[in-house]
Amino acid sequence: MKLTYDRRRNVAYLRLHEKTAEVETIRISDELNIDLAPDGTVCGIELLNATAQLRAADGARLVVVNEAAGEKTEVLPSD
Repeated sequence: MKLTYDRRRNVAYLRLHEKTAEVETIRISDELNIDLAPDGTVCGIELLNATAQLRAADGARLVVVNEAAGEKTEVLPSD
């Protein structure tokens, strides 16, 4: 799994599986797209206007936690 963020476009992409074939992108809303493999596997989730979607209601920063390694990483700055 890999989370990438493009600051210039304010787009985040959570890749769950490598794209091994052509994927179908399903538009869920104006700010959410899902990439599906032919077998129905979710390959990835694209978040447009990412900072607004990933920010907690209280304005907290997004933190990615690797529980196996006991590591925390701040990904997006709070505005």
